[in-house]
Amino acid sequence: MKSVKSIKKPNVIFLFLLIGISNLSFYGKNSENSSFESLRLAYDKYEKNDNKALPFVQKLISKAKKENNLSELVHGYQDALYFEKNKFLKLKYADSTIVAAIKSKDNDLITSAYLGKGIIYYSNFRKYTPALNEYLKAFTYVKNSENKYLRYKVVYHLGVVKSYLGYYDEALIHFKDCIHFFEAQLKSDLHPNEVFNYKKGYLNSIHQANVIYRSLKLHKKSDSLIALGLKQSINQKDFILEYNYFLKSKGVSLFYNHQYKEALPYFSESLNGLKKADDFVWVSVNYFFQGKSLLYLNKKELAIKKFEKIDSIFNKHQFILPELRNNYEILINIYKKENNVDKQVYYMKQLLKADSVISKDFVYLAPKIHKEYDAKSLYESKTELENRIHIRNLLVMIFIVISLALLALYVIRYRREIHIQTQYKSLENKYLEALNNLENNNSLAEKEMPIFNSGESENQRRLGISKEIELEILKKLEAFENSKGFTKKGVNLNLLASKFETNAHYLSWVINENKKMNFNRYLIELRINYITNLLFSDKKYLNYTVDALAEECGIASRQNFSALFYEMNGIRPKDFINQRKQELENS
Repeated sequence: MKSVKSIKKPNVIFLFLLIGISNLSFYGKNSENSSFESLRLAYDKYEKNDNKALPFVQKLISKAKKENNLSELVHGYQDALYFEKNKFLKLKYADSTIVAAIKSKDNDLITSAYLGKGIIYYSNFRKYTPALNEYLKAFTYVKNSENKYLRYKVVYHLGVVKSYLGYYDEALIHFKDCIHFFEAQLKSDLHPNEVFNYKKGYLNSIHQANVIYRSLKLHKKSDSLIALGLKQSINQKDFILEYNYFLKSKGVSLFYNHQYKEALPYFSESLNGLKKADDFVWVSVNYFFQGKSLLYLNKKELAIKKFEKIDSIFNKHQFILPELRNNYEILINIYKKENNVDKQVYYMKQLLKADSVISKDFVYLAPKIHKEYDAKSLYESKTELENRIHIRNLLVMIFIVISLALLALYVIRYRREIHIQTQYKSLENKYLEALNNLENNNSLAEKEMPIFNSGESENQRRLGISKEIELEILKKLEAFENSKGFTKKGVNLNLLASKFETNAHYLSWVINENKKMNFNRYLIELRINYITNLLFSDKKYLNYTVDALAEECGIASRQNFSALFYEMNGIRPKDFINQRKQELENS
């Protein structure tokens, strides 16, 4: 809600830029304070809440302090309050104004100071009880004042706060008194600046009375005031904001007459002006009635966007009018029909938060509000929906975990299959290469064990082993390989050395020197290469069990065979058999 304030005219900022104390008192002192007026001209061009004006205002304040001019000091603090953007600093300037005004012992200045602080509480903080307290202090000082404009300005602001708190009957009396006073003054011979202030007070009083009549469902009286306000403010550049208030009110009137389509242009036309004035309260009201009109016109999606804007304003300012709590009831019902649990829970939480704000700010109105969702049922519904969301989220998480696990298994399996195929092809290539070598050199040893390479070493002899002994052991090893002696279980270094009629040390040295491996590795490679070649060359072995294959090559246990086969070939026996069978079937 916009308060009545004085106007800023070209080359002159009157003493009360925020709250507009009587212009006549200013003119009376103008000749005495020409230097102060000159200082004001330096920041006359700046708009409200423009901090760039403050350095110039501070010069005026410093001059007033130096000269102990309390009247100008009050005016300087009021100018600083007007240009300061930060609401908390505004409040500090308001306190400084009060201190200076009390020192001046001028009742009008004291009234103006308390009124200014009340306006900050009301306009910037939306704290109605503190605002009302400041207005009541102002009223005690202005009761015996001859400055009637200032007195009715206080009366107007008392009415504004009482109206918001729901004391409609008391507030209406205040606004009727203000309308009567301002209207009467406008018929007298006034200075142009006084005309502006009185007419602004008149239009704002009409608007506030109209709001109360609408709240009391006295629609005819409300409509007559709207018509009067539009007539008095149309095409008046000094009263554009007031004109937008009446446009908004006209839209509300059409809404209550079920003329939803006709109401929308009034809301649209007034919205920009309300936004420009940063009057978020009436902007919210505008969005609310736009949304409800669109809803009745079956434009649900557009309506929801308007309702969501109200929620955005509420989140930013933590303030909401009692009549706008219905905004959340509408949204809850919409999303209940759509079975959108998340949205329901969110707007239930917002409704509870709104009720908390309303109960704190509107003590008188809060118990009287019809609540479709009372607190108890709202908490119960919210809890139930939150439990449903929790269960749903839990199921979603379980599904995600299972899906990820299945995906991981699939990836592992896929990579394993690729690995198996790669290893199988590698083994197959080695086998084919060995067969080709067999045809070229017709070696019996290579024929039986194509993968095995038994080249003879020419390293320096050690330990006293003669060339003849080494060759004799190598011949016996060749016979051992050709006779498949390695397939017998229990073969070890000592047993084989005894069979070769040599000692274990000699046998071990010959194998290490010529085969480039120790005895155990030599035995393992003979056995695994042997069984691998059988699986390639004779398909009957593809039907053997792993145990039977282990038995065939002389390895004692199934587990040991499988591990050694994988170590040698990079593929498990079962996987090898499957790949081999598949290849044979395809060919």
